[in-house]
Amino acid sequence: MLDEKRDALAQMLAEHMARPFPPGFRGLDVEGRDMVMLDSDAYAYAACVHEGMLSEQARVRLARLSSSFGKVLPAIEDEYAAKYYTHLHNMVVLAAEIDSQRKK
Repeated sequence: MLDEKRDALAQMLAEHMARPFPPGFRGLDVEGRDMVMLDSDAYAYAACVHEGMLSEQARVRLARLSSSFGKVLPAIEDEYAAKYYTHLHNMVVLAAEIDSQRKK
C-alpha cells in the first residue's frame, strides 16, 4: 500500500511540474500567503517525503502548510488556479499520509 501511495505521489509531482503556473498569481498574496512560496513549499515537502522521512520539525511545517490551503483555496476565484492549487493541496495531503505511515 505504501509503495502504491509513493507511486501516486511521484505521478502527482510529475503532473505538477508539467502544469504552467497560474497567470497573474506571481507576486500575489491570498489570505496572507505568497502564492509562489505556497507552490514552492508544497512541492518541496512532497518531494522530500517521496525521497524519505521528514524530521519532526518538517512534519510540523507540513501540517501548517496543509492548513494554509484550507484558507487559501476558498479565496481563489480563478478556475485554473483553483485546480492548480487543489492539486498541490492533494499532493501535500498524500505526502503527509505517506510520512505518517512510514513513522509507524
